[in-house]
Amino acid sequence: MCRRGCAPGRRRVLSEEVWRELQSQGTSRIFRERSVMLRQGSPGTHLLALTDGLAKVVCREPSGAVTWLAFRGPGDLLGEVSVFNGTSRTAEVVALTPCTAVVLEAQRFRRFVEQRGLVMDLMRQALSRLRESDVHRTELLTLPLVVRLARALLRLAELTAPAAEPDVVQLTGLSQEEIAQATGVTRNSVIAGLQRLRDAGAVETARRVIVIKDMKTLRHWASAD
Repeated sequence: MCRRGCAPGRRRVLSEEVWRELQSQGTSRIFRERSVMLRQGSPGTHLLALTDGLAKVVCREPSGAVTWLAFRGPGDLLGEVSVFNGTSRTAEVVALTPCTAVVLEAQRFRRFVEQRGLVMDLMRQALSRLRESDVHRTELLTLPLVVRLARALLRLAELTAPAAEPDVVQLTGLSQEEIAQATGVTRNSVIAGLQRLRDAGAVETARRVIVIKDMKTLRHWASAD
């Protein structure tokens, strides 16, 4: 059982010094809420260093179905895989909230990584993300909805306030449809799951707003198996 509710810890792959230096290699850009930050199928000409806001990574199937892959927050690199292997993007990144990111040209980023000896660090990050995806797929098959829901909310809270353990966290810009994608259920099931968490005093909800008001209680739900 996870001691902190099974929400994966923020993994700062690059040191603060290197992260600041990396940002100086590109140009800052603001993305509107719901805008596409990186489009699936486009060439890997650049990547993004996310400095503010929350984003989601999804895969759009030919059938029109949308598969949720991950949430991302400040300190995350977006689109680096296609930059390294020279292939088109296999997923789409969409801003859940207004986002600010540094746009890094592919060749300049690769040169920076080589000069600073960061190849192994980024490989470890890639492997960590693969493990995270494997864990998520297993959870979809084995865990009750309310547990998956609590873990998703904890993950978002951690992305929103990575350097602290606040008593109250407000999550904005997240639709019930997106929560359903992240937890592998229907929108009606999400509504029922949120009601259970409200009844337990863990959260409050409004339109596109979820307030985590009792982190300890939410972690208790996330720890169940």
